[in-house]
Amino acid sequence: MSPIRHLPVIVAASLSIGLAACGTDNDAADDTTLDDTAAAVADDGVASDGVTSDAGVSDEHDDADHSHDDADHSHDDADHSHEDETATVDGSGGESDYLDEYTLVDDNFGTVTTVTIDGDTRLIEANALPNHETGEFPNAGNPNAISEQDSSFTYPLEGTWSGEPTEVREIGVAVNGVKFEPGTAETVTCESGELYRVEALQDTYDLGLDFNNAHVQPDGEYHYHGLSELLVEVAGSGDDLVHVGFAADGYLIYASVSGAYTSSYQLVDDARTGTGCLASGPAGGDTVDIDGTSPDGTYTSDWEYVEGSGDLDECNGIEIDGEYAYVVTDEYPYITRCLMGEVAGGGTGGGAPPAGAPDGAAGPPPGGRGGAPADGAPPTNS
Repeated sequence: MSPIRHLPVIVAASLSIGLAACGTDNDAADDTTLDDTAAAVADDGVASDGVTSDAGVSDEHDDADHSHDDADHSHDDADHSHEDETATVDGSGGESDYLDEYTLVDDNFGTVTTVTIDGDTRLIEANALPNHETGEFPNAGNPNAISEQDSSFTYPLEGTWSGEPTEVREIGVAVNGVKFEPGTAETVTCESGELYRVEALQDTYDLGLDFNNAHVQPDGEYHYHGLSELLVEVAGSGDDLVHVGFAADGYLIYASVSGAYTSSYQLVDDARTGTGCLASGPAGGDTVDIDGTSPDGTYTSDWEYVEGSGDLDECNGIEIDGEYAYVVTDEYPYITRCLMGEVAGGGTGGGAPPAGAPDGAAGPPPGGRGGAPADGAPPTNS
């Protein structure tokens, strides 16, 4: 089997593409700060690993030094015993500049992202400012301003197939260092016992998303809830399938320019139930008419996985050129809500309940960033 084409990355390239900000609160590496990395690239044209960059170069990075051409891709022979369990599409793997170590610095938007590889792990350090334009924040549906973060993600270099979907909240990070977090903390809770989780991409509640299907958490972290066309543009390689991120289990995340891959989720047929329902978040304190209404995608439980109804599996994944990968789609679940590879700790951040199951099945979201606060007050935005 031929794996997804692995091309070397632009290392320490200074790009110029957009205008934005965002991040996470994870700990960064102790020795080299993001500011030091940015200064080293801007002043000397040399990243901390000594690889020469085209400091001050514009968007065009085709001539960047690909010193990792001979990198060992020993994972090519990895056991893909799951191949008969997944759908397969041949010949669609896109080229990527983000598979080896790289430093991405965009002076226009303040983006600083450094990816290093240590053995079988990939370390992603970022200030989480996207390298493209964003909408205006704060706004009517999102009261938070974008701010620079100090983010650090440690993922497996290669995924290890588990065959069982693991529900997660923070499923991965984009190649520009901005987090993917498709679920929300906003809910509708009914006196009759039902709990409905509000989807980010819907028309009933204003969660203040911008044209990138993204918004800002209370700590200033900008994050994606769905497909960003600008992210696809800045990460694009000219192929239909664009590598846009890394999943927490080590598999890659792609987007299709043509929308060639379809989700296998469908709206459920049964009407919703629930009386005495109260919304949190942007509609906090308002009663909501739920009982007898038809599923339209407003809530997570409006959707169910119907195997074989689309190209992708229940985690929005598919096998491409012999390698399993996730695909971001224009339709639900947009970004996967679960991972098919082994995940450290069995999951991250307390995942939302599986689509199609009652929203209350997993209980209220845990306290902390993106979840309902411990004191029970409604969240300001997720």
